[in-house]
Amino acid sequence: MTTAPLVVFDLDGTLVDTAPDLISALNHVLAREGLAPLPLESARKMIGQGARRLIERGLEADGREMTPDEVTALTKDFITFYAEHIADESRPFDGLIEALDTLEAKGYRFAVCTNKLEWLSKLLLEKLGLTSRFAAICGADTFGVSKPDPVILRQTVAKAGGTMSAVVMVGDAGPDVGVARRANVPVIGVTFGYTDTPIAELKPDVIIDHFRDLAATVERLIPVKNS
Repeated sequence: MTTAPLVVFDLDGTLVDTAPDLISALNHVLAREGLAPLPLESARKMIGQGARRLIERGLEADGREMTPDEVTALTKDFITFYAEHIADESRPFDGLIEALDTLEAKGYRFAVCTNKLEWLSKLLLEKLGLTSRFAAICGADTFGVSKPDPVILRQTVAKAGGTMSAVVMVGDAGPDVGVARRANVPVIGVTFGYTDTPIAELKPDVIIDHFRDLAATVERLIPVKNS
């Protein structure tokens, strides 16, 4: 019997449209500093490298400079507010549940590999009723490294009980393509995420515009092998 192939997903901008709640939390802490709120459509491209980097980019957009300690304090306030509002407006992207159902029925298993903190990732997925779908949910603090460091992907796969020879990464941005390339696994890019560099320019193996195309794409890249 062979190990079931594993589909590893990024979280923000890939599995779930988290931008409304993330940018709401960002604007909450910016307002406390007397700064104007950032529009959702432009600020969503700042997401993907963790809470601290999101705040740094928000400050940069307004030309505000802060010391590392001040940014740390702001990040703590951001996380506190965000955790309380993590699923106010965040929802799975259209077609995700159907795609998971289709792939699961064919023998695939799933994991999450994100630069979000692990406990926040688990909290979000729990509130959305998705936790049980994933064999492992790993964040930037789970193994002490972030994407695109290949260690985080390899360790996520190991924690999920998978093997690197039967893995595909699904993501929306540079860290996702980068971690897949460094770990030598195929990568599917989605066009509906938060990257400020168009996904086509990042050159994933395949690009999809909607989750309706995920199952067939995964099957082509890592088919299920029966013993």
